[in-house]
Amino acid sequence: MNKNYKSRYGMHIEQFIKMKKTFGFKFSTSDTILYQIDRLAEKTGETSLGITKEFAEKWSKKRLHESDSYRYNRIRILATFSSYLCDLGIQSFIPKLPPYPQSTFIPYIYSQKEIDAIFKACDELRLHQAHMHSSLFSMPVLIRLLYSTGLRISEALSLRNEDVNIDENYLRVKDSKNGKERIIPISDSLASVIKEYLQYKDKLPIRKGKSPYFFVKLNGGKCSYQSVAYWLKECQKKAGIQYTDRNQLPRIHDLRHTFAVTSLANMAESGIDMYASLPILSTYLGHQSLGATNHYVRLTANMYPDLIKDVDMICLDVFPKFRNYEAN
Repeated sequence: MNKNYKSRYGMHIEQFIKMKKTFGFKFSTSDTILYQIDRLAEKTGETSLGITKEFAEKWSKKRLHESDSYRYNRIRILATFSSYLCDLGIQSFIPKLPPYPQSTFIPYIYSQKEIDAIFKACDELRLHQAHMHSSLFSMPVLIRLLYSTGLRISEALSLRNEDVNIDENYLRVKDSKNGKERIIPISDSLASVIKEYLQYKDKLPIRKGKSPYFFVKLNGGKCSYQSVAYWLKECQKKAGIQYTDRNQLPRIHDLRHTFAVTSLANMAESGIDMYASLPILSTYLGHQSLGATNHYVRLTANMYPDLIKDVDMICLDVFPKFRNYEAN
């Protein structure tokens, strides 16, 4: 939905967003924050074409119940926009960023026993009554695909029928977090599961014609994140997965973390130089930098100290430490 920017900064905000999207940035969250900047500027009656120090201080003030990370992101986006104005020759105040909020979050890594139990529980789940909006039909193959490929849940749910090639065993990921298309090879065993899924999918009594999406609900509509998250929790409870120390069950995204750590552990066990393989895994995961993938090397080193004892531990810091685990 197009937003109507009304403040003194409005025209330049629109141009700034258009420029970013032209370069391939999705800019959805930043778009929302820039809209909030525009609303505040309109409310306070800003007349200066550039960001003033007074306005930046108002914008940077911590809000009630606001997390440090969200406040940091708000100020960062204002600073980026202000820098853009300066590049245009418009005098604009660039606010100083607060210290980056440190995170102690550690992803949950499933054991092979837990994964097997989740697969079994997923296969045994049943609906107690007809519910055409349920994503349960797609869950057995979707969970296996997430674990076997490390795809983000948003990427998996955005897959279309033409993106899945079981003749040559690959997926084409178009709707990625970083806006870059990539090809994901899949194993013969996963391809076999997908073929079985397609046989049942072709028998669905879909009334509105064939859905363009690969993972569908019983009514043919696109699977929703909320429905998938609900059924994964049911699978985890049935599989006996315990709550974490954060008093919550592991998340869908932890399947991606598990794939990355398991891949590195398997490479180490096979005698493959992990650092030589990092660019491959990084591309496979759709990371923008090796620093993000290198995070999993440290995690693997902590989880499998005996397995990768021959890796020079000094190399664990060859890339700058990534500030946080990715959230999506």
